[in-house]
Amino acid sequence: MLTCSKERLEDKIKTFSKFGDTGKGGITRLSLSKEALEAREEFCKRCRTLGMEIKTDDMANIYATIPGEEGLPAIMSGSHMDSVKQGGNYDGILGVLTALEAAETIVTEKIKHKHPITVVVWTNEEGARFEPAMMSSGVITGKFDKDIMLASKDIEGITFKEALEASGYMGEIENRATSEKYKALVELHVEQGPVLEDEKIDIGVVEGVCGMINYEFTFIGQADHAGTTPMKYRKDALYAAVKTIQYLHDELDKLDSKLVYTTGKISAHPNIHTVIPDCVKFTLDARHQDPEVISQVLDIINEIPKVVEKCETSYEKAWSRNTVRFNPDFIDYVEKNAKEYGYSTKKMYSGPGHDAQFITEIIPTTMIFVPSEKGHSHCEKEFTPIENCLKGANVLLQTILDIDKN
Repeated sequence: MLTCSKERLEDKIKTFSKFGDTGKGGITRLSLSKEALEAREEFCKRCRTLGMEIKTDDMANIYATIPGEEGLPAIMSGSHMDSVKQGGNYDGILGVLTALEAAETIVTEKIKHKHPITVVVWTNEEGARFEPAMMSSGVITGKFDKDIMLASKDIEGITFKEALEASGYMGEIENRATSEKYKALVELHVEQGPVLEDEKIDIGVVEGVCGMINYEFTFIGQADHAGTTPMKYRKDALYAAVKTIQYLHDELDKLDSKLVYTTGKISAHPNIHTVIPDCVKFTLDARHQDPEVISQVLDIINEIPKVVEKCETSYEKAWSRNTVRFNPDFIDYVEKNAKEYGYSTKKMYSGPGHDAQFITEIIPTTMIFVPSEKGHSHCEKEFTPIENCLKGANVLLQTILDIDKN
């Protein structure tokens, strides 16, 4: 079977790891920053060397295309180049580099294909500099209002619009990805979790992205002196919050084992060691592929009483997303191709969000996962061995060619 070049792919990974290098094995490459623009320049240089046509849209998404037969929609693959602070060298960028390697293999091996092949770079997927995450794919699919996104500010007060205009990559709105222009999107990504490595699986066959809910809980008590208020008189908002967190964990553990949930943010007021907390807030993030399980999570939340340990209790939904399911034919191609290469596979859903989950609503889509060493991601320890990267690239290449034929 056709294979990509291990040496070329390794060179790509090493080269792009220089843009935003933290000196500790990772990168900080925030969206449209100097480091991100350097990475874009290198990407475009390599694409032009391959004879690819480069266009950008009004959100600075890059589309680099190998020509095909005139009038046919393109097959798209890629991901994002931006990172979180002190992130790794594989999240997002590996999807871009394996797509570029697949394109380079098609060009150098003169592999026949009918449809144009496009490598895409989405702008501001992480939302680490400008909130929210998946901003540009969200705008072109109608999930986010463009004017609101343009007004998003970083910590220095720079708006996304200002960074966009200064980047040199702001193109025309008519260059956006649409269902008329594109036949498919295949996005390769690192798993960002420990399952594939732990189970010694080569390729994650991604069936979709898990639905999720995010709620914020508030507990109102009474601030009093820590040394003079007897325990029986206290209205300790932090204690009420702790009791509720314990209740949630106990009850949620009774549901499906694939459910994941996190209390990731908590605040206590006045946050002074000699004062009983009078206002405590925490968040709950819960994710599962089955909407019925998410509904059961909501039932558990709704059972929380209005008063806990003499403190007033309330909660509200911060945001949510529905489960997204990818194109079944493309899922089958990924699984078939992995097996033909002799790679082990596992069907799975993604817990994290990806640009693909938005794009799938306008263009048929699927994803490919490769293992993450020890499950590390969004940190400098993020790593995937080159052998696993190459396996993913091979499956990606053959999946693109299968979509082209069919």
